[in-house]
Amino acid sequence: MLRELSARICANAPARFAVAFLATALALLIARGLSPTVNAPVAYLTALAAVAFSSRYCGIWPSIASAAFSLFGIDFWLLAPTHSPRITRISDWLSTCAFLLAATVVVAIGEADRRQRIRLRNAAGELEEKVQERTAELDRTNQSLRELTARLMNLQDEERRRIARELHDNAGQALAALAMNLDTVANDLQRVLKTASTVADSAGIVQQMSSDIRTMSYLLHPPLLDDAGLVPALQWFVHGFSERSKIAVELKCDENLGGLSKEVEIATFRLVQECLTNIHRHSHSATASIRVTQKDGQLSVDVKDLGKGISSEAREQMESGGAPGVGIRGMRERVRQLGGKLEISSDGIGTGTRIVARLPVTEVVPMQQLG
Repeated sequence: MLRELSARICANAPARFAVAFLATALALLIARGLSPTVNAPVAYLTALAAVAFSSRYCGIWPSIASAAFSLFGIDFWLLAPTHSPRITRISDWLSTCAFLLAATVVVAIGEADRRQRIRLRNAAGELEEKVQERTAELDRTNQSLRELTARLMNLQDEERRRIARELHDNAGQALAALAMNLDTVANDLQRVLKTASTVADSAGIVQQMSSDIRTMSYLLHPPLLDDAGLVPALQWFVHGFSERSKIAVELKCDENLGGLSKEVEIATFRLVQECLTNIHRHSHSATASIRVTQKDGQLSVDVKDLGKGISSEAREQMESGGAPGVGIRGMRERVRQLGGKLEISSDGIGTGTRIVARLPVTEVVPMQQLG
């Protein structure tokens, strides 16, 4: 309150003189009211308090005016003869001189204090301005980093799609032609059993390579995601994962899934892919369940397992943003770029793990605009 009052008074010169005048008048009225019971030096003390107040909050010139007005008021109202500017007694002269000396000291001290407060206030203002500049610069840097991260993820998905298409269209077709040629050669060399066996073995190797390349292509970017949509792509991936890992996976998707952008579908597929990979590598759970629902403009992806769970230390590290795994950080960043939220819960060792991602369907940040 006092700081605000001082700042308002100092900002207006007429107000400073008016406040000093009012303080002096109040001190003289108090001294006037006490004059029947106390002697004149007490009036100087009350006037000195008004001078100290004026020096503290009004400045040097209003405090000097307060001292002059105090002398005139005491001499005119309180000292004999009253209503006359004359001073006839030596004691009154001594009191007046003592008041002037004390007022000079008070004004000097008050002015020095006022200037010190002004310097401190200016320094605080400069410091606050620098802090605001550094904060704004940090915000701009963080925004640039988020945009760069989103752009890198988008480029990564595009590169995966391109590599998958190249593998399927070029290498896959060439290997299929080679397999047919080898089949022909094997038929022509049936009379030579050893040669036929070698050619058949080569054909089997080619078939295995073709299958591996097709699997790699689908894992990089499944064509079903572009051709048939999210649900068929998830069903295909979960089926293949269960056959390879021997983990029983239950997939449930709402029948009303629709209106999803390409970014949301890719993010959902990658989340399920990363969660199942972590279950296979770390959880050692024999079962897993996936639930994909859409409600009130929000897509929810819920993945649970009954594995060994996550320790409290690791969970605290994940919640603080320092997850040790690249996959967890990638999932968090992918979900955050789309305006969603990722939650990882586990009650401890041996209790299993649950990962829930919630993505907005209607208000998605377009990733193409971040580049």
